[in-house]
Amino acid sequence: MPVTIAVETPLQDDVRAMVADLNATMIPLTPREFQFQLTVEQMADPSLTTFVARNEAGHHVGMASLKDHGGGLGEVKRMFTLPEVRGQRVGSQLLQRVEHLAREKGISRLVLETGEAPGFEAAYRVYERGGFTVCGAVLDYPDSGFSRFYEKKIVP
Repeated sequence: MPVTIAVETPLQDDVRAMVADLNATMIPLTPREFQFQLTVEQMADPSLTTFVARNEAGHHVGMASLKDHGGGLGEVKRMFTLPEVRGQRVGSQLLQRVEHLAREKGISRLVLETGEAPGFEAAYRVYERGGFTVCGAVLDYPDSGFSRFYEKKIVP
């Protein structure tokens, strides 16, 4: 599917709607205390860069953010594509844009946390096809059994 991916502020109505869709998707899959959702206000923090994918009509179809933790460490956050575009490689394109920016910023290791439950299989495929490998708990996330962690070394 042809999409345009650009850095955008998360503080716009259609991105807020996408975040609400993401949250609604995640809430039934994992106990709330093991969900680490960012609000759009938190996504607007200067340490995060949010990419929004839009279709030819300009409608939002996906998003992903890069959080720069400093010291060469970056984290993929709030990765989501609308159900109607899944399987059309929008998620892969978003992940490539995050990785490209990470490389530009001198980030040498990307990590992420996602759920460990039925319903996350499509996410696993996107990350694994993108070269991410399963690893132990990262950052300050608990090793609860409700999370799966991934990492990828970034070559300059």
